[in-house]
Amino acid sequence: MSNDLPAPEAGAERLSAVFGPASTDERHELVQLLTPEGERVENNEFVFDGDDETIKGFYRDLVLTRRIDVEATSLQRQGELGIWAQLLGQEAAQIGSGRALEPQDMAFPTYREHGVAWCRDVDPLSLLGLFRGVDHGDWNPVDYKFALYTIVIGAQALHATGYGMGQLRDGVVGTGDPGRDEATIAYFGDGATSQGDVNEAFIWASVAQAPVVFFCQNNQWAISEPIERQTRIPLYQRALGFGFPGVRVDGNDVLACHAVTKAALQRAREGSGPTFVEAYTYRMGAHTTTDDPTRYRMSADLEHWKLKDPIERVRAYLTRHAGVEESFFADIEAEADEVAKRLRSGCRALPEPQILDIFDNVYAEQTEELSAQRDSYAAYLSTFQDEHTAAEVVS
Repeated sequence: MSNDLPAPEAGAERLSAVFGPASTDERHELVQLLTPEGERVENNEFVFDGDDETIKGFYRDLVLTRRIDVEATSLQRQGELGIWAQLLGQEAAQIGSGRALEPQDMAFPTYREHGVAWCRDVDPLSLLGLFRGVDHGDWNPVDYKFALYTIVIGAQALHATGYGMGQLRDGVVGTGDPGRDEATIAYFGDGATSQGDVNEAFIWASVAQAPVVFFCQNNQWAISEPIERQTRIPLYQRALGFGFPGVRVDGNDVLACHAVTKAALQRAREGSGPTFVEAYTYRMGAHTTTDDPTRYRMSADLEHWKLKDPIERVRAYLTRHAGVEESFFADIEAEADEVAKRLRSGCRALPEPQILDIFDNVYAEQTEELSAQRDSYAAYLSTFQDEHTAAEVVS
């Protein structure tokens, strides 16, 4: 029996040859169509087919979405909201992907997709109601094709996959009718890719050929954990292990995000199955208003990413190459002021929830047991001296 065993180094080299090296460097393809300086660039696979008017519309979306975010942050600081999840720096990823959706497509958000909500015509005041604590989200997902915000990290990936499997069974995938074929998009962050729910969703979507686009906004911080502590390879490469394609896009480039998401959604509608899109971006704000990012990241990193601001690069393009005059930008700022004013007044005017409503919104049809509980609790409330006192006790 020979004792001539190969050296450990040789074994390591052999494994590298078979599986490839573990790598965390960023020297791999990044789809980009608009540079931070506002210059258009070409890509052989992904093409933005909009015109300058479309880009002007994107600029409006970006500015108003950021203003909604900034105003909500201020309202939280003033005690009007219990908490707020900021999207500062991620506007391009959300607007680009949100505007790629067709009316019949379905979106499943986290708790940070304020820009996608804007694209789906959800009133920003509805978002504030959730964070003010007066409701759990008052928009109808069926009407807006935009599900309620999901607080549980990664759960919406499974919801989206199940919905996509339902679309297959309903026969609205791969029919060839662009007005009928549907797709689903699931939003989540880089931290959610470490959750079991997300990986289970990948498996189910893959084997079922579900028409789902998994849209990961890699803002590089899962609360306070950097991306290098979450993965040994770029996130988009994980998709291959589940049997579907992945692509990395510049998440601060609204044109690239739109082009890549549009292609992925079309692939889903045609019946070709899921796609993983990694929008490589940066969370310029805090994880939520309860977070202090200065405790775990360097200010130099933030300054570096400010130079890649998604709004400024679009403005640079419109100014230098589309001949857009300053009056256009001034009008957008004036509109943003009006949106902010409406949010401030509307937030404070949101009605407080009525405690007995919890019995009315549990089941589609009232049960005898719930009806009895409701009557009993209503009788208890009526024992207080007056409505004002009862309201104080209930609150």
